[in-house]
Amino acid sequence: MRIRVVQMNSVVGDVAGNLSRMVEFMGDARRDGVNVLIFPEMGLAGYPPEDLLFRPSFLRDLDQAQEELAARTDGLMVIVGYAYAEKRGLRNAAAVMAAGQTLVRVAKQHLPNYGVFDEDRYFTPGTGTTLVLWERWTLGVSVCEDLWYPDGPYLRQARSGANLLVNISASPFSRGKSLMRQEMLGTRADDAAAYLVWANLVGGQDELVFDGASAVLSPDGQVLAQARSFAEDVLTVDLNRTPSQHRRWIDPRWRLGGIEGNDLEIVSVPLEPVADRPAAARRVEPFPDTVQSLYQALVLGLHDYVEKNHFGDVVLGLSGGIDSALTAVIAVDALGNHRVHGVFMPSIITSSASRDDARALADNLGIDWREIPIREVMSAFMDELTPHFAGRASDLTEENLQARIRGTLLMALSNKMGWLVLTTGNKSETATGYSTLYGDMAGGFAVLKDVLKTEVFGLARFVNQRAAGERIPVSVLTKPPSAELSPDQKDEDSLPPYDILDQILRGYIEEDMTPDELIGAGLDPDAVALAVRLINQNEYKRRQAPVGIKVTPRAFGRDRRMPISGRF
Repeated sequence: MRIRVVQMNSVVGDVAGNLSRMVEFMGDARRDGVNVLIFPEMGLAGYPPEDLLFRPSFLRDLDQAQEELAARTDGLMVIVGYAYAEKRGLRNAAAVMAAGQTLVRVAKQHLPNYGVFDEDRYFTPGTGTTLVLWERWTLGVSVCEDLWYPDGPYLRQARSGANLLVNISASPFSRGKSLMRQEMLGTRADDAAAYLVWANLVGGQDELVFDGASAVLSPDGQVLAQARSFAEDVLTVDLNRTPSQHRRWIDPRWRLGGIEGNDLEIVSVPLEPVADRPAAARRVEPFPDTVQSLYQALVLGLHDYVEKNHFGDVVLGLSGGIDSALTAVIAVDALGNHRVHGVFMPSIITSSASRDDARALADNLGIDWREIPIREVMSAFMDELTPHFAGRASDLTEENLQARIRGTLLMALSNKMGWLVLTTGNKSETATGYSTLYGDMAGGFAVLKDVLKTEVFGLARFVNQRAAGERIPVSVLTKPPSAELSPDQKDEDSLPPYDILDQILRGYIEEDMTPDELIGAGLDPDAVALAVRLINQNEYKRRQAPVGIKVTPRAFGRDRRMPISGRF
C-alpha cells in the first residue's frame, strides 16, 4: 500500500480554494501510484471554522465540495476532514471516498472543550466503530482527539481487526508539545499493534499555529516517516506487509475481543491495486529545537495572518529596544524586508543611543525607516492639559501620553497606507499591565503576545547566531530594558527582575499555582505578591489587546479566560 499524507495549509471558509488545491494533490497522487491519499482534520473547511458552522450556506458549500471531491476519486481512496449536518446535529468527520463516491463518514467521538477548543459548542459526538477493508488491509479511521484517549475509538478499531490506523488532526503548536505528542503517537501505535498514520494541519489561523510534523509509525511505535514542521509538505510511504498477528495472539489484552453487532460498521473499498512502481523514499524530518520551533511558529503565524487577511505591508514602532527589534526581524522573515516599515518616534526623554540602535537595526534588515519626533505634539497636549492638571505632580499620565501619541501616529499611517500595525509588547508586559492602553497596545496584531521577556532575549540571540552576525545590534541585547518614558527609567524599577518574574508567570498563569505554592518553590515572596497583584488587576487591559500568536500551553485570550470583576 502506498499512502500519502498531504500536510495542507487550509484557509478557513475558503471552501472552493481548499477544494481546488485538494484536486491538484489528487492528480499528483494518481500519477505517483498512490493508493490512499489523506488530508487533515477539517481540511475542506479550515480549522477552526467557529460560528461559520452555524451558517446553512457554509454547510451547503461543504457538502457540495465533498461531493465534487468524491466524484474525482477514480483510482484513489481519499480521506478528508470536513463538517456536515444531520438530524442529530453537526458532525466533525472524516469522509472516506473511492470509486467516485463517499463510502462512509466517520464522526469524531471525543470533542475537546478546553483551552482554545470549543467543539461542544458546535458538534454532536459520533458513536460506533467503523472498519474500512481494502486488499490485505483493515483501516480504522479517527479524528484528532479520538487518538488522545488511551481507550479511544482507535483501540476498539484495532481490537476489531484494524491493522492500519489513520488519524486526521488539527493539533495546534505550543511550547514543548511536539515531543510529548510524538511520545503519545508512539504509545498509541504500540498499544494497538498497528501501523499509525497521523495527518496534521499546518499554518496560522488567528491566534493558533498548526505545526504539521505529520508522521507514519510502525506497530511497535517507531517513527517510519515524518513531515516537516511549520511548512506544507507531502509525505509518501510504502507499507509492504501487514503487521504480524503473533503479537496480538500472545498479548492477553487482545483476548477481550472486538466489537460486534450493530456497533460495528464494515465498508469495503472498490479500488484496484497499482503495480510496477518504484519504491517511495522514506524520510524523517527532525523536530526543530525549542528556540527554533518557537521562532518558526511566530514567523508562520504572522505570515498567515497577514496573507489570509489580505494585508499588504506592516508597520511598527522602533524604539531601540529588544522587543521591537525582534518583532521587526520576525516580520522581515515572514514577509520580506520590502513590506516592513519601521517608525522611530523620539520624545524629549529618548536617548541618542536608542536612535542609533533603532537606525542600525533598520539598516541591518534593509527595511523602510521613518522618523517622526513627538516633542512638539507632546508639548501641544501639555499646553492644553496643564490647566486641568493644576496642583498635581507629573506621574504615569505624562508617561502614558507619550505612548498614546505614538500609537496614534502608527494608526494614522495604517489608515493612510493600508499597513497593518504590529504591536511589540511581550507576555511579561501583557501579564503585569506594563503597557499603555491605546498606546503601545494599539495595533492589529501582537506578534510577541505569548512570549515571555526571557524568551525574547533567547530568540534575539538565536536570530544573530543563525545569521552569524548582527541582525539585531549587540547593544540592544546588552542594555537594561526600559520603556524610556521618564529619565533613567528601567523596567526593573517597577517589576521584579525578568528571570524571576517569568518563573512566577509560568507557574501562576500556565500551571495555575497559588502564591503559596510559588513561594514554596523558592520564589521571593515580595516578587510573587507584586506579580500576582499586577496580573489580577490588569485583566481589563488584556481584554482590549489585539489578537496575538499562541505559543505556550496557556495564552491570554481565548485560552485563559478570567473575570475582570472578581476578588478571588
